[in-house]
Amino acid sequence: MIKAENIYKSFEGNDVLKGITTEFFPGKTNLIIGRSGAGKTVLLKILVGLLTPTSGKVLYDTTDFFSLDKKEKRALRMQIGMLFQGSALFDSMTVEQNIRFPLDMFTTMTAKEKLNRVDYCLERVELTGKNKSFPSEVSGGQQKRVGIARSIVLQPKYLFCDEPNSGLDPKTALLIDELIKSITVENNITTVINTHDMNSVMEIGDNIILLYKGEIAWRGSNHEVLTSDNEILDDFIFASPFLQRLRTAAMENGASPAK
Repeated sequence: MIKAENIYKSFEGNDVLKGITTEFFPGKTNLIIGRSGAGKTVLLKILVGLLTPTSGKVLYDTTDFFSLDKKEKRALRMQIGMLFQGSALFDSMTVEQNIRFPLDMFTTMTAKEKLNRVDYCLERVELTGKNKSFPSEVSGGQQKRVGIARSIVLQPKYLFCDEPNSGLDPKTALLIDELIKSITVENNITTVINTHDMNSVMEIGDNIILLYKGEIAWRGSNHEVLTSDNEILDDFIFASPFLQRLRTAAMENGASPAK
């Protein structure tokens, strides 16, 4: 579990986050949603330790990340996987080398042990045999899967995904969502996803927080989205006529509003 406790973050006197307190649960896909400028990316960077909050705590289970020294932070980061928005693969490295990179940096595994782990991760993301391919030789969706393989190669307890479906077609985006969800459940990972993809919200949103002007405006699950009477959520989610029709159908079938 990851817990944010009363997180504030200011830049040059501008308050970007204003007292964020929330929990992200293991074995669940925890989504952070909101309009541009709401504070999603800043919160994600604080959670992963790339930014320091002006005040507040980030607890990994019971450990306060920002109270750790450099060596302790490095040990904790070995338990963290990160899937970047643009996959962030090294163009000059093969798929195998990209996935092996964290193993080279953080472990003393033998070459054979590393290869076995890489092969397992490739199999898990359905890219068996792509070891020697370069990122430019595989599709955008396959690059994203390579990014997922690299993010889980150290068998993390915590996984952060920044806009994992950015730039992908709807069918591929759905496959990425399903892959992230299944890996999360199978390994009981605490997965935190920063997204604006409404399909992701509705398909895999186990635990969702909506940020609005640096504060949490709504929290709930994908099952509660369609029946919410929260005006800020309505304005954000139901800009799509299709989702408006879904919500109307849900209400007509007797679902009660969720705050």
